[in-house]
Amino acid sequence: MKIAVPIKFVPDLVEELTIDSNGAALDTSWLRFIINEFDDHAIEQAILLKERAGAEVTVICAEGDGVDDILFATAAKGADSLVKLTGDFGGGINSHAAARALADLFKESKPDLILTGVQGHNDLDGSVGALLAEYLGMPFVGYVAGVALSDGKAVIRKEYPGGIIAEMEIKLPAVLGIQAAEQPPRYVAYSKINQIMKTAKIEDRALANLDFNGGATVSRMFKPKAASQATMIQGSPDEVAERVFGLLKEHGVM
Repeated sequence: MKIAVPIKFVPDLVEELTIDSNGAALDTSWLRFIINEFDDHAIEQAILLKERAGAEVTVICAEGDGVDDILFATAAKGADSLVKLTGDFGGGINSHAAARALADLFKESKPDLILTGVQGHNDLDGSVGALLAEYLGMPFVGYVAGVALSDGKAVIRKEYPGGIIAEMEIKLPAVLGIQAAEQPPRYVAYSKINQIMKTAKIEDRALANLDFNGGATVSRMFKPKAASQATMIQGSPDEVAERVFGLLKEHGVM
């Protein structure tokens, strides 16, 4: 059983985002990037499946600042192979281009199961998982919250509002979009990562030509302007209640 987990780096939303001088992209000169949260869950789910079924897990990521550290961290968690995609990614990679590049890679390696994060918060042209499944001609299920493997099939768990849980069976090979692993992504101490750096190797795979067709074209980015500010209602409780009632009646709510 071979499991592949393509991951991506996304802007850290804890930091304040600024728009660059051309007005059509974020200023990345100081922007901090982190692993996409859903991709982190995809890695954890892959490691859990390995621990249960003895699978071989490969993690793939495009080159960038901090990528080597993340790849070595996945090896410390239990990943068997690490692949770094190299090329001219200065302008970023849209989901269509990433899916096409990964499809070419997986047509060679032929994984039995591909786990992606269900989405990235900077996706503008769809999630990679669904596009990748289309290019590979594989079935796809998204928003997955649990996976079990048995006899060339995967039993997939999905959670719905109201506490409803659904299970479905899908034939392998397949692509799954992971929303949440069956347990939170595990923590590994830096001492363990530092140790794994001495033995683990990252394979570089060059991407010569990326096909960006199908992706969104951004012509302008801007922060939304506040149309109005909140009005603070002053007075006694009875006066405030009367004013609130009047506003609700004025807007047709009462």
